[in-house]
Formats: sequence, C-alpha cells, structure tokens
Amino acid sequence: MKQTTKLSTKGQVVLPKSLRVSHRWKAGTEFIIQDGEEGVLLKPKARVSERTWESIIGCIGYRGSRKSLKELDEAVAAEARLHK
Repeated sequence: MKQTTKLSTKGQVVLPKSLRVSHRWKAGTEFIIQDGEEGVLLKPKARVSERTWESIIGCIGYRGSRKSLKELDEAVAAEARLHK
C-alpha cells in the first residue's frame, strides 16, 4: 500500500500511523538513514545487540546461579499447579 507524507519546514517527515502501529515504532525510535539511487531508506536502529545476559539478569535483581531451561520449565509448571 502506498501512502504519502510531506516534508515540514523543519525537515521533519511524519510516518503514517498505520506504519508506526504495524512496526511497533514508538516516539523516540531511532532510525538509520541510507541514501540510495531510488531514494532514502529508513531502518530502525537495532537495540537487541545492546542487551547482554548480565544486563537482563541485573535488571531483575536475581543474584543466584544461572538456571537451565529444564529448571525454569519445572518451576513454571510447579507454580501453575499451585494456581489450579
């Protein structure tokens, strides 16, 4: 589907809401801009590479040893049994 937008006097382009919603782009999303023969390409800047296992564990406050997937599955199953 082709959609149009305009360049503002400040050099800003508004991405149509349908595109923002379908791509889950929120205010503050950063883009990489590439100039090409056919026009300009906007690609969202990847944030996944910024996350490390340590940064994820650090945000939840867990200080114990790493658990295996089997241990995690067993813990989830045990908790589910408690709430039946």
